[in-house]
Amino acid sequence: MPAFVDKNLCNTCETCVDACPTEVISMVDGKAWVNPEECIDCEACIDACPEDAISMVDG
Repeated sequence: MPAFVDKNLCNTCETCVDACPTEVISMVDGKAWVNPEECIDCEACIDACPEDAISMVDG
């Protein structure tokens, strides 16, 4: 169940990028994007996001 970024809530602060221990979050078109194939479901990005823009999704 990988992390998913709601682009409408993402404020481009890159806190999630810094928090990800596996470096699978990158900025794409100015917003955070999580590579779902590499995400280890640790939820570090969810805890770090000040906007609550990241959640876990089935997929």
